[in-house]
Amino acid sequence: MTDTKKQIVVFGAGGRAGRAIVAEAASRGHQVTAVVRDPARHAGLAAAGVTVRAGDVADPAAAAGHDIAVNAAADLAADPGTFFPAAAKALASSTVERVVSVGLASVLADATGTLLMDTPGYPQEYRGFYLGHAAGTAALAASGAEWVVLSPAGDFDHAGGRTGRYTITAGDAGSRVSYPDFAVAVLDEIERPAHSRTHIGVGG
Repeated sequence: MTDTKKQIVVFGAGGRAGRAIVAEAASRGHQVTAVVRDPARHAGLAAAGVTVRAGDVADPAAAAGHDIAVNAAADLAADPGTFFPAAAKALASSTVERVVSVGLASVLADATGTLLMDTPGYPQEYRGFYLGHAAGTAALAASGAEWVVLSPAGDFDHAGGRTGRYTITAGDAGSRVSYPDFAVAVLDEIERPAHSRTHIGVGG
């Protein structure tokens, strides 16, 4: 894949990571479909090159007609152990050439090979959510699809702006990356793929 313009569908486009990815993709001249639950609530997503529509990430047909599917969706009302694998399986079985998923640092290995969620002092109250994300990645790994998962190496810097700089790194609970810079990493990976069928961490 070269960095020619792509048809990109972004699921979960109304969230903070999704919005940043939509904006970065559109700024680079890609044709973007921003998928949300209720388009009427996300009129601000509409911009040059962006189509906003309702859709379900668990429907394989929802990605039809696109080159790349970006999954930034989460349904906090659903069982994470069901939602994330279902979404992964649907996208893996779709017609897209590559699935790019927004993951969690919690299930990213640190420099010692230990998952962050298993390191001392790491918060455990959302462990079921962490494991749901891990199950989604496992579903991608079990498929024959081309995919990559990117997550913050530690967490998002919620107030940070776009510098255009980032690093690819192991899990590090103290690491922070802004949403716009994370989106730069996602689009760079779409335009110039450097990782295949793996989970990578993005730091600032």
